Amino acid sequence: MHILSIVIQSWLLLWIAFQGGSKIAGAKQQVELFESIRLPQWFRVVTGIVQLIGAAALVVGYWYPGTAAWAGVWLGVTMAIAILSHIRVKHPVGKTAPAIVTLALAVAVLLLFAGDLPNPLA
Repeated sequence: MHILSIVIQSWLLLWIAFQGGSKIAGAKQQVELFESIRLPQWFRVVTGIVQLIGAAALVVGYWYPGTAAWAGVWLGVTMAIAILSHIRVKHPVGKTAPAIVTLALAVAVLLLFAGDLPNPLA
């Protein structure tokens, strides 16, 4: 189970770090996405920072599993809001799928490390 948890945590880490970085950098795709969901561009930057905080918590989670569990909560809530934003503007499932998959990964990390939630730095 340990190897599986590292693989899932690493996939989520890499994906979230990439997405957060591209939001902060103002990648064309991210700018267009936030225009299509009718959110201001400053919120794109805030979302990128939130995602990079989650990625940093996942890195710390390699040594402190409780931190990885809390990162799962943090990113899970972020992705739930992303999904609701897509639904609000009636995006097709294809445009919503990355947020759904990321939510699933975040929930998986949370469940894998749920026993460590009470002690995030122990």
